Amino acid sequence: MTNQAIGIQNNKLKRYKLIMDLYNLHKTEDIPDAVVLRKYIYPVYPISRTTLHTILTTPVNKQIAELEVVKNNQLRFAI
Repeated sequence: MTNQAIGIQNNKLKRYKLIMDLYNLHKTEDIPDAVVLRKYIYPVYPISRTTLHTILTTPVNKQIAELEVVKNNQLRFAI
């Protein structure tokens, strides 16, 4: 994995985490996902419902940890 690919993946996962935090802040049992997307997420991050579903099902913290391991391994080999 190149440094550029690692950076792109890292930024995507950080953005996913911000979107998930915003979703969790406004989501209650009686508010549908589509309303949370329309009122709170879409004005800040213009994404579709499909993308929101993808983000919510992505294990962001796990993937960030795996990416850190890859970055550390590359730094070790670069030295």
